[in-house]
Amino acid sequence: MEPNLDQERRQAHALLDMLPAEKLNAVRTLLEVIVEPLARSPALAPLEEEEIAPETAAAIDNSRASLHRGEGIPHEEILREFGLGQ
Repeated sequence: MEPNLDQERRQAHALLDMLPAEKLNAVRTLLEVIVEPLARSPALAPLEEEEIAPETAAAIDNSRASLHRGEGIPHEEILREFGLGQ
């Protein structure tokens, strides 16, 4: 069953009317982000799809299979590799 948009809007407006002033600004900001994310931040623009080379796709598949088999590298080992281990 499709939602009744008029009823949804009335309920949303009723909730907004119940908000204290200090929370209203936060909700307004959130709504702006939801409604127009691209207008607020170009960093949120969709990325252009880039073709993946067959070799890269194969490497990704191999990595995923390795992880699935439990052959991943422990976090502590990675930290040590970058000189961050204890």
